[in-house]
Amino acid sequence: MNRHVFLYGLLGGLLIALLKAIEYRFLVVEYSVEIYGGLIAVIFAGLGVWLGLRITRPAPPPPTVVTIEAAPPPTPFVRDAMQVETLGVTPRELEILELIAQGLSNREIATKLFVSENTVKTHSSRVFDKLGARRRTQAVQFGKQRGLIA
Repeated sequence: MNRHVFLYGLLGGLLIALLKAIEYRFLVVEYSVEIYGGLIAVIFAGLGVWLGLRITRPAPPPPTVVTIEAAPPPTPFVRDAMQVETLGVTPRELEILELIAQGLSNREIATKLFVSENTVKTHSSRVFDKLGARRRTQAVQFGKQRGLIA
């Protein structure tokens, strides 16, 4: 008995599916002009919106023109001999100060000048005293302000 009910329900379902497919087919055939017209209208509406946004986009600003003037030629550095004499800075101390300004450490300065690290420390401490500086950066700053180094 269950088998007959199942078979009857299956055949009924297939029949309903077949009728819906036939109805759909006739619906598409009967209203095909309207369906195709609607699809074309949607495509052209989308194209119109896209073109409208693209055409009405604000124009980019005009390019900025920058004129560059040539810098005056650099003048060669001239050491202030009066300051050197007034402060009593020796040529070796000036050399050490210039190397400090280049950012070299005491060890690198000693290697470059073929002297011991203690000698470099002695010369740099004397320069610090003569310039009134407490740090290397201060000594370089004071040396540039007084015209001892470039």
